Amino acid sequence: MRDLRYIFKNIQECEMCGDNISKHRRLGQRLNKSQGVNPRGKTGITVSVNKCNKCGLIYSVPQPIPFSIQDHYKVPPEDYWMKEYFKLDSKYFSKQIHIAKNLLSNSSRMEALDIGCGLGKCMISLENNGFSAYGIEPSETFYDKAVLSMGISKDKIQLSTIEGANFPDNFFDFITFGAVFEHLYSPAAAMKKAIKWLKPGGVIHIEVPSTNNLNSKLINLYYGLTCTNYVTNLSPMHSPFHLFEFSMQSFNSLGVKLGYKVVESSYDVGTVYYIPSVFHKIIKYFMKITNTGNQLTVYLKKISSRL
Repeated sequence: MRDLRYIFKNIQECEMCGDNISKHRRLGQRLNKSQGVNPRGKTGITVSVNKCNKCGLIYSVPQPIPFSIQDHYKVPPEDYWMKEYFKLDSKYFSKQIHIAKNLLSNSSRMEALDIGCGLGKCMISLENNGFSAYGIEPSETFYDKAVLSMGISKDKIQLSTIEGANFPDNFFDFITFGAVFEHLYSPAAAMKKAIKWLKPGGVIHIEVPSTNNLNSKLINLYYGLTCTNYVTNLSPMHSPFHLFEFSMQSFNSLGVKLGYKVVESSYDVGTVYYIPSVFHKIIKYFMKITNTGNQLTVYLKKISSRL
């Protein structure tokens, strides 16, 4: 394990709805490593995990922020993604592009931005489907791979965090965060910036871990039955470095402040973990019919230029 150094930032209010955290429920503790079935047998640094009573956002207290973003993401791309991910697929991101186009009224070639674009695969798919695509990537190693191996033009991709990136206001028709929003230290501030870059009527696509995840609830139940004060939610100090889990109400609350509306949403079932494989099929089926999958996907439409 790498020796990662952090600044621990105190949290005063909910990132999405602004509710004071003194009212919020503490779910348990989270280690700075994978916890497995017996977290009490491991040692390390822990943070508390809280849930907002008003909008349901799950977050850590305090929030661990690395000294450098590269401490988390300056790793070889081959160590971060499975081998299959490096293959170009004409169907990659096609479902999301189809939904976005249906929500947009512009029929001419449009401008798109991929925040946290990684290797640039999404940018390539957007270019092949009628968009002029730009990207932001904070990882030096991922940026180099996108430029040198995937052929992404340096004119179209910025080596930067969203906090340091700059684009004209009202420039993009479509912005995607993909599986990025949960990694941001201030997702509300990032959304505010993205909304300014988005044209009125433009669409933002976001995929995030859901607070309504049945898999997590079952594991937390197991931890509770074994008299353990740990929870499986989040991974703020180890890969994949998730800082938040989101609810629909989280996005609705922030939309009131920033001037967007949730126009499409879905819960998706991904990998079942820490549960015997014999139960996976029934758990996935139940997650599907009850909207308790581990991923929440939302499409947001800008409805004002108030910012």
